[in-house]
Amino acid sequence: MMSIDDAASEIALSAKLFDVLRERSLDPPGVSRASYGEGERMAHEVARRTATMLGCEVHTDFAGNLYMTLPGTDRSLPAVMIGSHLDAVPHGGNFDGAAGVVAGLGTLARLQRSGRPRKRDVVVMGIRAEELSWFPAPYIGSRAAMGLIPPEVLDTVVRRDTGRTLASHIAEEGFDPESIRAGRRAFDPQRVHCFLELHIEQGPVLVDADVPVGIVTGIRGNIRCRHCRVTGQYAHAGAVPRPQRRDAVLGAAAFIHALERLWLDYENDGRDFVATVGQLGTDADHHTITKIAGDVRFTIDMRSEDEAILDDAWRRLADIATQISRERGVTIDLGSHTRAPAATMDAGLRRQLLHHAGKQGIRVMNVPSGGGHDCAVFANSGIRSAMIFVRNDHGSHNPDEHMEISDFGQAMRLMMALVDELVSE
Repeated sequence: MMSIDDAASEIALSAKLFDVLRERSLDPPGVSRASYGEGERMAHEVARRTATMLGCEVHTDFAGNLYMTLPGTDRSLPAVMIGSHLDAVPHGGNFDGAAGVVAGLGTLARLQRSGRPRKRDVVVMGIRAEELSWFPAPYIGSRAAMGLIPPEVLDTVVRRDTGRTLASHIAEEGFDPESIRAGRRAFDPQRVHCFLELHIEQGPVLVDADVPVGIVTGIRGNIRCRHCRVTGQYAHAGAVPRPQRRDAVLGAAAFIHALERLWLDYENDGRDFVATVGQLGTDADHHTITKIAGDVRFTIDMRSEDEAILDDAWRRLADIATQISRERGVTIDLGSHTRAPAATMDAGLRRQLLHHAGKQGIRVMNVPSGGGHDCAVFANSGIRSAMIFVRNDHGSHNPDEHMEISDFGQAMRLMMALVDELVSE
């Protein structure tokens, strides 16, 4: 098994790849790598050339996902797969997504350099179109590989900057939207021994704890309501006494305050839960400084690793809406909602990661993932999955992402140690 000091050349390769990606997708004040666009295409080509240099087998599937394979001695065995996405949000940071593919390439380089035989194939997957910022549909590349994209998505989802459909962009890049429409799978999940994803942490937990590496316990599921509405009655701001008002703003404020109290209840019980009202506003065509607002619209995003908590929160919010509506003379309608299931990381892989972290002297802690990741698609498709987080200051999806290469090196060494073990099973 490798020692913690064995990966210096692979870390140097990784740093060079990060620099190349940044230079070629610079879009001040950050980087932009549009899904099924020039920046993502460039990043896939950089990965392809690196994998070819390492002696890998390289191919793409009908959705444009890139597979870079270092063969094992027994190709009948299910492969170890490492992967993440290579697109980036507009004017975002350089590490979100790319760190996972770069770490995978570093792991392939380390396996080649070691010269030791390995039983299983090791496949690094460069995944397409993970970021919702370009196309408002989740996990496009990984779901396409699994045959999970609803056919209508291809023709109804359009890219934010072009107004053109997902199908047209996929075809323009030289791939086959009709295979996605037909629900083809790029590979059999039974042929994947496990899926590993390294990613920057997108919150401040590791930074605040002064711990460089996180072992992800699970990826939070979510309930999202995009069309919440409080309907009251427009009236004169000076003429209506408080008890006679049907104030939509105060109704919305009471509801949002109750949502925070619900969050505090879960927090005090040690339950995993976060909630966000991301959009909130009155109707600009009708509101004025001298009117009591009669209409407020807002969104809700609730997330938890625990599906039972999401069910409980949804039931309690419905009761809260009914109560506030009655008390304030308004109508609170939460509208339609979407539900994404939580994804639990494999307990056995997590134990192996903890074992290797202790053996190598890498400080780690268990953390949930608040953001969604392609790893969730693999885990919910029955593939054993694990995620490693790298400490990252200033959050993500912004140009101030700040991942230290030394922290990345520790996370990559941890993944390398696990892969060394997995390819021998």
